[in-house]
Amino acid sequence: MLARSPSCENFHHRLVPLIPMNTTHTSPRSPRAFTLIELLIVIAIIGILMSLLFPAVNSAIDAARKAQAKNDVVQIATAVTAYETEYGRLPTNSATVSGDLLTALTGQNTTANPRGIVFLEVQAAKKGKSGTNTTGFVDPWTTTTAYAIALDTDYDNNVSVSTNGSASGSTTIRKKVGVWNVNSNTRRQVRSWE
Repeated sequence: MLARSPSCENFHHRLVPLIPMNTTHTSPRSPRAFTLIELLIVIAIIGILMSLLFPAVNSAIDAARKAQAKNDVVQIATAVTAYETEYGRLPTNSATVSGDLLTALTGQNTTANPRGIVFLEVQAAKKGKSGTNTTGFVDPWTTTTAYAIALDTDYDNNVSVSTNGSASGSTTIRKKVGVWNVNSNTRRQVRSWE
């Protein structure tokens, strides 16, 4: 209960407590840290959130690899077309982007590419990244199978390509060049003509 002080009568009214207030904390223990239960609950929540994010991260990585592979097959097809424009003929016929075909497109084979023009720039393959290795130009998912390619060597604008992820062609398209990756997983198949 509060009362008016007798010394303040004019303008100021001051309230003075009649019972003195205790300013010290009477609790025997003050909460300064998390308890073990609180800490375990926070760790469990973080674990649950991470388990929910894991599939999303994996699908984002897979989508990035597919975009890289699509970019690769389009660049290979463009490089072959540029080679034909420069030399008036298609490069060495090959079933995969490897060997003489790859060295001709990268400017390393001066017999097939006497001017040494670099039509295709390729880095070395690394885990999860496409590039070249002893197999040839490989996609981001595997380092054992090079990209497959079909060239229109008889110049009738028809090439036999694969639409099911196999190495051999099963479908005819009206293009000069068809490039695809060899992969049985349909979500990881990429083609230069689509």
